[in-house]
Amino acid sequence: MPSIPILRSDTMLDFDVRPVEKRVGLVVLATDHTTEPDFRRMVASEHIGVYTARIAYANPTTPENLRRMQPRLAEGAALILPDEPLDAICYSCTSASVVMGDDAVEEAIASAKPGVPVITPPAAARQALTAFRAQRIAVLTPYTEQTSRPMAAYFGVHGFDIARFTCFGLDDDREMARIAPASLVRAAVEAMTPDADALFISCTALRSAGVAAEIEAATGRPVVTSNQATAWAALRLCGDDRSRSEGGRLMTLPLPGEAWS
Repeated sequence: MPSIPILRSDTMLDFDVRPVEKRVGLVVLATDHTTEPDFRRMVASEHIGVYTARIAYANPTTPENLRRMQPRLAEGAALILPDEPLDAICYSCTSASVVMGDDAVEEAIASAKPGVPVITPPAAARQALTAFRAQRIAVLTPYTEQTSRPMAAYFGVHGFDIARFTCFGLDDDREMARIAPASLVRAAVEAMTPDADALFISCTALRSAGVAAEIEAATGRPVVTSNQATAWAALRLCGDDRSRSEGGRLMTLPLPGEAWS
């Protein structure tokens, strides 16, 4: 084979500070079907890049199993654009963040990505409910009663009054991801009560973010979902304050001033 000459270009190259202006990191479960599609739809743009690392997780979804992910958080976060800063990073598991504690999740991720705002779904949901000035809430989860109890306690400790708490009794996040959005709408309407200020739909596996606006239209109340809340927080931390009413009322609101300050 004849040798092909390789020429080195003499063109003067200009370099941007970053290939994409803003960077959002996602630490997701190995079994997650939903977070990445939701963030591609709600967060990613020509100005915001979304970068993902997956960490080992095996069902069933129990408090004990969820806690086993804690030692893997730092390793997962470190794999997202190593040695480069992010504008926000999200650990995309609501129930695990509750049983580990927001502070423990933040500490683990901060050890790999110091100085980066860490978003957990329950913390984002609290900020979202605060933005709505909601105090009495209804909650819908796909979990078993055992896994739902820490969630109820979490919101109680943070000052919310729970008007009704409903769960599906599932223990496999892959099955949770398969629940048809139309079924989620029906279940959400049934889970709401007339005396609740808002409805929180927990779990990053559920495809509930895509039907939040539909549920709001059916119930007449604000709806907060795990992925919707984390996407909202990530956008606002990246300086994107545009109103996206198609994603539900939350996507039209600013982040509360004290959030992730």
